[in-house]
Amino acid sequence: MKDRPIAQRIVCIGGGTGTFVALRGLKDYPYHLSAIVTMADSGGSNKRIRDEFGLLPTSDIRQCFVALSDENGGVGLLRKLFMYRFEKGNGISGMTFGNLFMAALSDILGSQAEAIRQTRKVLRIKGTVIPVSFTDTNLFAEYENGHIVTEEHLIDEPPHDGKLHITKVYLQPEAQANPEALDAIKRADMIVLGPGDLYTSLIPNLLVTDISSALASSKATKVYILNLMTKWGQTYNFTAADHVAVLEKYVGKTLDAIVVNTAPLHKSALAAYAKQHELPVIDNLTNSYYRVIRAPVASSGVTTKIKSDTLVRSLIRHDSELLARALISVTSTS
Repeated sequence: MKDRPIAQRIVCIGGGTGTFVALRGLKDYPYHLSAIVTMADSGGSNKRIRDEFGLLPTSDIRQCFVALSDENGGVGLLRKLFMYRFEKGNGISGMTFGNLFMAALSDILGSQAEAIRQTRKVLRIKGTVIPVSFTDTNLFAEYENGHIVTEEHLIDEPPHDGKLHITKVYLQPEAQANPEALDAIKRADMIVLGPGDLYTSLIPNLLVTDISSALASSKATKVYILNLMTKWGQTYNFTAADHVAVLEKYVGKTLDAIVVNTAPLHKSALAAYAKQHELPVIDNLTNSYYRVIRAPVASSGVTTKIKSDTLVRSLIRHDSELLARALISVTSTS
C-alpha cells in the first residue's frame, strides 16, 4: 500500500478495459474509488445478455468489479472465475462466468440493481462500481455522409467505411442518470475520464441526462487519459487535440490535466494496428487552460485474447501501475 497523508475520492468514468486498467493501478493507493460505467454496450456476450435475458449489459461492470476486487485467497480465485470465458458448449461459448453469475443473481433477487450491489459484497471490492443509468437504451451515431447506425457494436466494429467521421452521437430513448452516479461526481476530489474508445466507452456516459452538467459544475480535478491509438470507425486519423475537442463538447473547457504517453509502443502490435488503419495518436497538444502530463504510461507487452472472444480487443494498453503514478502526481500538485 502506498502512503498518502489525506484520503480523497477518485471517480473513474468510462468502461471496458481502459477503466479496468486505471482502477487496478489506483487500487494500491488509499483513496476511495468509484467507477461510473456505461450501460450502452450491445456487442458480444452483452448482446446475448440483453436479447436473451432482458437485462442491461454487464461486461463493463464485471471488469470494474474484477479490477477492484481482492486478488488473494478465496476471493482471488473467485476473481479469476469472474473473468473466465467459456470456450466450449453450444450457446455458452464466448460467455463469461461473471456475466452469467450476475444474470442468475438478477433472476434470484428480482432486480439487476440489487444483483450488482450484492456482487460488490461477494468480491469484497475496494470501492464502488456504479452503472451510469438503468435506462434500457441504445447508442446511435450519425456520420458525415448522413449514415446512421443504431447500436453500439456497429460503431465499435463498423460495417461501413471506417474513415467516415462521426458528427453526432445520442442515446435513444434518453437515459436517466443513476442518482448514485450524480452523487459520486458531486463528492469527487478527482474525476478520471478514460482511457477507452472515445465514442463507445467514454461519451455514452456523458450523454446520460445530467451527467455532463454535473461534470461541468464539479469542482473536482478533472483528468483525461488520452488513448494510445486511433480507432477505425470512430477516431480515424484523430490527433490528441481532436480527441480533446470532442470531449470539450460535453464537459466544456473544464479539464485540469491530460495524460499523454511517451513510452515506445510494441512494433509488432503497431504493424497489426496499421493493417486496420489505426495509428498511434499524435501528440499535438500545446499550452492551454489544462496541464499536459507527458509520461511513459503504456505497457511494453502485447495483449492476447482467447479464441471464443469474438470482439476486437486492443493489443496495446496502458500500464496500470505507471498510469496510477501519473494520476497521483496530478493530485499532489493540484
